[in-house]
Amino acid sequence: MNKPRYQRRKEDRPQEITAAAFEAFAENGYAKTRVEEVARRAGVSKGLLYLYFKTKEELFKAVIKSVVIRRVDALIDNVATTELSSEEFIRGPLLSFMKQVPGSPVAVVIRLLISEGPRHPDLVEFYYENVVARGLGAITRFVERGIERGEFRHSAISELPHLFLAPMMLSVIWRIIFTNRKLDTDKLMETQIDMLLTQLKT
Repeated sequence: MNKPRYQRRKEDRPQEITAAAFEAFAENGYAKTRVEEVARRAGVSKGLLYLYFKTKEELFKAVIKSVVIRRVDALIDNVATTELSSEEFIRGPLLSFMKQVPGSPVAVVIRLLISEGPRHPDLVEFYYENVVARGLGAITRFVERGIERGEFRHSAISELPHLFLAPMMLSVIWRIIFTNRKLDTDKLMETQIDMLLTQLKT
């Protein structure tokens, strides 16, 4: 008899169910994924899965928390505690974070939201409030810190933190749509950061 794919202690079950759900959503999409399949992948009964996640929507939100929010939390914590100058942080940890996204599980979640979000606005709103809004807020606060320290000047960039994330999102979308058209996404993001910092320091 084959052993269940996920061998676990009881306290590990939610994380492993979430990992199985991510795989199922990535392969089948949100609408076509069945809770029964997630349970099978996780090696648990459907009833046991429902003890941890009452609905498929809750399960997808758990995937967002596991795959995306923990990464955003780590970046926001770094913003709050870093001793780097504003420019050093933007060229270092922020740019590194952005470069990792297009080829990461985060991009899979974004792809699912792009393709199925219009039919599931609650999931889109959850992602916006817990990921996008918090990320934009952290960037805004960091740019304002640079202005307060005299590293940056005030400009429209202070009001449009989206400019920092724009090349990252373009990179994700490019890879989804133009699979046979190569784009140096690292260079794209580096160039955007160079332009933004030039504007902020001029």
